[in-house]
Amino acid sequence: MDSPNYHGGVATEAATVGANSDTELPKSSSPSKVNEILQLIQNDDVELKIEAAKEIRRLTKTSQRYRRHFSNAVKPLVEMLRYSSVEANEATLLALLNLAVKDETNKISIIHAGALDPILSFLRSDHPTLQEHATASLLTLSASSVNKPIISAAGTIPLLVEILRDGCMQAKVDAIMALYNLSTHPGNTSLILHTEPVPCIVDLLKFCKKSSKTAEKCTALIESLVGFEEGRIALTSEEGGVLAVVEVLESGSLQSREHAVGTLLTMCQSDRSKYREPILREGVIPGLLELTVQGSPKSQSKAQTLLRLLRDSPYPRSELQPDTLENIVSSLISQIDGKDQAEKAKQMLAEMVQVSMEQSLRHLQQRALICTPADLPVTSNCTSEVSSK
Repeated sequence: MDSPNYHGGVATEAATVGANSDTELPKSSSPSKVNEILQLIQNDDVELKIEAAKEIRRLTKTSQRYRRHFSNAVKPLVEMLRYSSVEANEATLLALLNLAVKDETNKISIIHAGALDPILSFLRSDHPTLQEHATASLLTLSASSVNKPIISAAGTIPLLVEILRDGCMQAKVDAIMALYNLSTHPGNTSLILHTEPVPCIVDLLKFCKKSSKTAEKCTALIESLVGFEEGRIALTSEEGGVLAVVEVLESGSLQSREHAVGTLLTMCQSDRSKYREPILREGVIPGLLELTVQGSPKSQSKAQTLLRLLRDSPYPRSELQPDTLENIVSSLISQIDGKDQAEKAKQMLAEMVQVSMEQSLRHLQQRALICTPADLPVTSNCTSEVSSK
């Protein structure tokens, strides 16, 4: 994933300028104008170079075509990152950030030109604005599969976790996105885990909007980390850790809820006797019930499997009590502490059964229409032509 809308008008992927984004260059950006800016960025005058960087940032903010035209500015811009001027550093970071957005070639060129070392030095600096811009740059650059192993091998992961722990809110958001990008490269999840990031991730997850992209990446990262026992212990040891995941399961986006139920299922499957109670204690049943009806197909399947694991015995008790979802949930409701929680679960179970009955009725009505057309007797044989849904 590339950088999301970056506050303060720094960089944007979602916003596009309709008519001018990738159509013919307007008069102000004629080839001669582009060449003039490229010449300025290679000038010896630092002030002129800064103005050129600012102009490149402005022109590449929403235009893919400008990013192509200014690809030759990557090398001189990277050289400017090593200047001692904070103004030059800021202007250059923002220009490179906009050049990299949605442009794989520029992402790779920026890293190959040597930008990583100075960007990491900005992460270590005490200058909050440089920290913030450097984190945003790493978020965008780490979206490239070519760059991921290079960025992680440079020792970036511990620095991003430090930003996640101590940075400003926007830097934290960008850091979690960058860490997620890096986690998709083989071997990086264990590297991330060794930096003990779970408390920071949980803290961010607690305070961000549960339906946000930030919550989605937090939960996705947690799901990866609980694949290791160290990650599972860290999550359950963190106060409110499991609860934060349950809250995403209840009110997150479809993708976030899928990551949340995947997290809890991984924990329960790894050691049911150890993690069943911590999960049940946070009132997970209503959210799981809702997922069995309204979640994605993958979420529905995971929710049903988790419900089976959460009851007293994960196996059918007897032939008289078949292993239906209703029976599984009924047995779970009897174990829930707290009247309000139990009543909510019972209500959701009733709604779930009602939805199931309505779906079955619609299915039967569809079959009746197919099997008994007006010109055929009711007794005619019918074949199953209704697709399963």
